[in-house]
Amino acid sequence: MNIQIFGTKKSFDTKKAQRYFKERRISFQFIDLKEKGMSKGELQSMANAVGGLDKLINPDAKDADTVALLQYLAADQKFEKVLDNQQVLCEPVVRNGKKATVGYQPDVWKGWE
Repeated sequence: MNIQIFGTKKSFDTKKAQRYFKERRISFQFIDLKEKGMSKGELQSMANAVGGLDKLINPDAKDADTVALLQYLAADQKFEKVLDNQQVLCEPVVRNGKKATVGYQPDVWKGWE
């Protein structure tokens, strides 16, 4: 398994995801979205894996203005806006190869082991 956890150090669910994999002695790579965001290719593959860009967006994100604006943008504009404003993503985004989940989902991760 090649687990990557995208999130922030302050996110409670991101910490729970890290603890889940540590307890099972599964190595993972943590990517702090505040320090180093997702690349264009990573964001695109994540969106494809979870069923669309909209599933990655947190409707309750602190940046409410950007979340509101995203509703009115065309698909390509929306993708660029999310790429530039990754603080609107749900956390954590956990990737294992071509599979990905949004949020804390240990039931799905069990199937990866």
